Amino acid sequence: MSRSSVGCWRSSIPDTGTVLAVPIVNVHGFVAGQRYLPDRRDLNRSFPGSARGSLAGRIAHLVMTEVVGRCSVGIDLHTGSDHRSNLPQIRADLDDAATRALAVSFGAPIMIHSATRDGSLRQAATEAGATVLLYEGGEAWRFGEIAIKAGVDGILRVFADLGLIEGRFDVEPRPCRTESRSSTWVRARRSGIAHIDVSLGDVVTKGQEMGRLHDSFGRRLARITAPVAGIVIGVSLDPLFNQGDAMVHVASIQGEETP
Repeated sequence: MSRSSVGCWRSSIPDTGTVLAVPIVNVHGFVAGQRYLPDRRDLNRSFPGSARGSLAGRIAHLVMTEVVGRCSVGIDLHTGSDHRSNLPQIRADLDDAATRALAVSFGAPIMIHSATRDGSLRQAATEAGATVLLYEGGEAWRFGEIAIKAGVDGILRVFADLGLIEGRFDVEPRPCRTESRSSTWVRARRSGIAHIDVSLGDVVTKGQEMGRLHDSFGRRLARITAPVAGIVIGVSLDPLFNQGDAMVHVASIQGEETP
């Protein structure tokens, strides 16, 4: 999927615990293999939308009316963008007690405090009164087993803690909780061909070399270094970079929280 959003939402109707699952929100983008709709708009920047707006606005309005408006809890599922891979992670407002409790229940390898973004589904659903988690994991257009399993297990844990399911189910024990309050993309200082030496989930120290940029003759142009101590949560998979392109995403971790 190319940044396609999928979701599991818990109905707000009392005493039912109905789960509404939407496998593909941006059908047009899914079929075309891209993030954008035919009107060149980004659906996840078009919420809450309008019944008389653009194509993106109308789809956003439909989702808000038929799904979000009926629910009290939501999990918005995403892959990384094209040619980027993400460590399974939860992004949420960790300063909100209810949202934080859901994030802990999900049990992703890392949870990151993140403010909502204008026009996003998470922002619109939060403003509508729902408690929302954003899950990121894996790469667009790839079935990444690690990201898929982390997502499925996390959803089942949340369902269990909400009382939506009972009994035993085949889910690995909840991993150690790691929390980050911020993250930073390391960008290319020069244009060139990159050799990135770190992988998703690697712990890095401030100033640590994570790779190098070379020209086509193999001459080193620049070092790729970690700006903070933390965990690698995103990596660009393309070898060729222009100056300013995002290369490695590091979530800042301090003190004893670093695994």
